[in-house]
Amino acid sequence: MTLLGHLSLWLAFLVGLWGAVTGFAGGLQGRADLQQSARHATVALFGALVVAVISLEVAIFRHDFNIEYVAAYTSRNLPTFYLWSALYAGQKGSLLFWATVLSLFAMLAQLLTSRRHRAYLPYVAGVTCLVATFFVTVLLFAANPFERMAFTPVDGRGMNPQLQNPGMVFHPPMLYLGYISITIPFAFAIAALLSKKLDADWLVAVRKWTLVSWLFLAVGLLLGMWWAYVELGWGGYWAWDPVENAALLPWLVMTAFLHSVMIQEKRGMLKKWNLALIIGAWLLSIFGTFITRSGVIASVHSFTQSSVGYFFLVFLVVAAAASFTLYATRLPLLTAEARLESMVSREASFLFNNLLFIGIAFSVLWGTLFPILSELVQGTKVTVGPPFFNQVNVPLGLALLALTGIGPLIAWRRASMPNLRRQFAVPVTAGVFVFLILMVAGMRDFGALMAVSLGGFVVATVLQEFARGARARHRQFGEPVALAALRLIGRNRRRYGGYIVHLGIVLLFVGFAGMAFKTETQATLRPGESATLKSPYGHVYTLTHLGVSQYHALNREVTAALVDVRRDGKPLGRLKTEKRQHVDAAGNPTFEPSTEVGIRSGLREDLYIVLGGLVDGTEQAVYRFTINPLVWWVWFGGYVLVLGGLIVLWPGGGPQAVKGPRPQAGYAVKLEAER
Repeated sequence: MTLLGHLSLWLAFLVGLWGAVTGFAGGLQGRADLQQSARHATVALFGALVVAVISLEVAIFRHDFNIEYVAAYTSRNLPTFYLWSALYAGQKGSLLFWATVLSLFAMLAQLLTSRRHRAYLPYVAGVTCLVATFFVTVLLFAANPFERMAFTPVDGRGMNPQLQNPGMVFHPPMLYLGYISITIPFAFAIAALLSKKLDADWLVAVRKWTLVSWLFLAVGLLLGMWWAYVELGWGGYWAWDPVENAALLPWLVMTAFLHSVMIQEKRGMLKKWNLALIIGAWLLSIFGTFITRSGVIASVHSFTQSSVGYFFLVFLVVAAAASFTLYATRLPLLTAEARLESMVSREASFLFNNLLFIGIAFSVLWGTLFPILSELVQGTKVTVGPPFFNQVNVPLGLALLALTGIGPLIAWRRASMPNLRRQFAVPVTAGVFVFLILMVAGMRDFGALMAVSLGGFVVATVLQEFARGARARHRQFGEPVALAALRLIGRNRRRYGGYIVHLGIVLLFVGFAGMAFKTETQATLRPGESATLKSPYGHVYTLTHLGVSQYHALNREVTAALVDVRRDGKPLGRLKTEKRQHVDAAGNPTFEPSTEVGIRSGLREDLYIVLGGLVDGTEQAVYRFTINPLVWWVWFGGYVLVLGGLIVLWPGGGPQAVKGPRPQAGYAVKLEAER
């Protein structure tokens, strides 16, 4: 199987090169035979890489430890569930996974794209095959997953304990899918530039792909936050880690694009900006891959230092130079069809929205790169920590949250004062009311106060939009209000699904605000001794150490501590927290001990317990007890955000997709008048 896998990589390399050459040549020369050959090449490329993946998975499940990758990331006692995820647990396997999924997307882009966009497809095939060929090149010459060793160990080292978590089975693939799928909108953007077809048609072709990429990145980021919270044991879910930042950057730029593209579709504006955003998002995905795989930064998420980083750095520089050179040559063709008529318009609000997104992305990029740049210039690495990121991005984030509520309330082109007063009356009242309630309740943290108050403003905006639309349908068709709201979503999934995404963002901000009131304490307790911790809501937790147990489970030795939890004297149950030492089949330690956190989650707050260790091998335990307010709302907000994204992505959504009476001409007029 190793020989088969290695040969399939070489076949993929040759097919990818052929697809790139025939794709570009077929598009430039207009030759149908070359264009068809390029389409067939994407299918053959996918087939060759699937054979390579199957070959590696067979080696993993057969415990072929003569293969260096299998020995490094699996062991005989690794649970079967994690044998599947071993494919992307290490650098070499994850690059193979990346190339394979990219070839799948390249093939689907050829098969699923509408006939009206066929003119772009030869160039799309050329770009996707070229990018996939780069990844195969890295696999062949710097990170071959089928490399054999001079000897065969009895057992493998096993998988990193931090990866032996259900969240890490799904978190990396989701991020990879988000990263990889950005290549398709990028390929269409390059195709539009090469073919000089720079109207809004290419935007229609990439709309779904952009949403797919955005949604996968969102799910990947949320799963990563959850994994960090339950697995790493430091008491939070976002630490502005360089690899976290690298995943956030393309998501921010893609979010900006999803907003600005509506201006081009509606008014024919921001053509240059939208192309630059797509190119920038893809380059940031490659930059994130470079950061993760080069070893230039230290992160719990990153791979070890290797020569792979040099390949990605060269590829990043060459791709950026080629993309922006082509972009610069097409600037004369990207003139706007309209101008901004007023600063008080929806176009202006979207423009400010984009500037804030890019401002946040720039600050994150600068903070991520600064340690590297400082070491290059001064020879000393200057670390940029969470205080910098929070100081810059909290105000920008609050401004962005405010615009989330303002944008839908302002008319296109130019807003009149009567319209503004009518539109803003209820949302502003709701925001002020929430602000006053919080002040009376004693909240004084400015960031949290503004986040929740602005959240109230945004929620009122969304509810007002739904209410007016549902009321218009109710008057027109006599539908019950609930049914009218559902059909409203079905009639325009893009708009109202977007509003649901906004609700998810509000819930995330509320959850983030809760961390301003985080409290914690440390205690060293003997069995029967207790510690107390007061929550921000005034409740007093009494935490009693009951004892320690040690046992063997699967591929690890476990030291578990049990804590009795009482709140204001009332029993809430018991929580267990563990230290785990993973071992191989012979019982030898393979990694540093890992921590399993004890968490009691609720709507208002989480109780978070971490076992720091034992004192001199006795049952005296060192604990860290933490109260994290409103964390539940972060996860719930993530669900709402993903639901909204799925609604936007779901096929259909035009007026023809709605069952029921055919709307009369006056319906649209009435609905717009309501707005």
